[in-house]
Amino acid sequence: MSVLIFAENWGGKFKKSTYEAISYGSEIAKQVGGNVTAVVIGNVSDEDMKSLGKYGAQKVLSVKNDKLNALNPSAFASAIAQASQKENAKVVIVSYTYSGRSVAGRVAVKLKAGLVAGAVQLPSSGGGAGGGLTIRKKCFSGKGLTDVTISSEIKIIGLYPNSFHLDTGEGSAAIESFSPSFSDSDFNSTFKETKKTSDKIVLTEAEIVVSGGRGLKGPENWGMIEQLAELLGAATSCSKPVADVGWRPHHEHVGQTGITIAPNLYIAIGISGAIQHLAGVNSSKVMVAINTDKEAPFFKAANYGICGDAFEVVPKLIEEIKKFKSAH
Repeated sequence: MSVLIFAENWGGKFKKSTYEAISYGSEIAKQVGGNVTAVVIGNVSDEDMKSLGKYGAQKVLSVKNDKLNALNPSAFASAIAQASQKENAKVVIVSYTYSGRSVAGRVAVKLKAGLVAGAVQLPSSGGGAGGGLTIRKKCFSGKGLTDVTISSEIKIIGLYPNSFHLDTGEGSAAIESFSPSFSDSDFNSTFKETKKTSDKIVLTEAEIVVSGGRGLKGPENWGMIEQLAELLGAATSCSKPVADVGWRPHHEHVGQTGITIAPNLYIAIGISGAIQHLAGVNSSKVMVAINTDKEAPFFKAANYGICGDAFEVVPKLIEEIKKFKSAH
């Protein structure tokens, strides 16, 4: 028996959420017993695949197929399910990213497995082979938490990004080539084009996010948002109204109808904190709100609040951060 992890990569490079998933899977393997195997789909270098051993993977199943260089949920799910059967895996872990979400349900159907989507903690009980696992997960758009028990023989867990620490060591994973079989139906849908936005920090992977809303009054004022983000090593995002009027591109829109994020620090500047916006960011570990309106809903959700004009507060923050960085 083993724990299998779908080791997601983007353009041949692993995401931080992949390392989190393997660290998480390694801890579960200690609970239920067995080895940790990662399945890698796409063209990833041997060196990078071996590096998964530092996070707890003993073996990597490498699936290389010209048709799988871009995400294809049906075909990826087939490959992951067959890898699970090959390894006799009773627990399968995917990152709860957009890619992970697109394959997790399909894998669950193929393996007749129970699925917990959006897990944020290790299982509180480990029943071993055939036993149940009780796992805490987010619910109600991230506003609440609930404990779910999976009793199926095979269990699938979708781990929320930034929910588990990285465990690093000195290990090196063994690489094994794996060639699953595919049917024509696995390729009913294909990606025709992929556009990379920039070399900036990926929003869903960012540990710090600086976000702006209509309180910025116009796109010409976004310079201080980007300057603050650069100083903090952060990604930038925006509220829905800002994207709707075209101040910022839609791929920066966070919220219930946009991208859901869970950074360690979220700084909301000039954002009132409508319930739809909070639904997409309230998984942040620490939230800071800067707003002139002391009645803004965000102040009730934030850990820290600054009631003041962003055009006065943000430049002072930038100045102080520069002083701090130059002194250290």
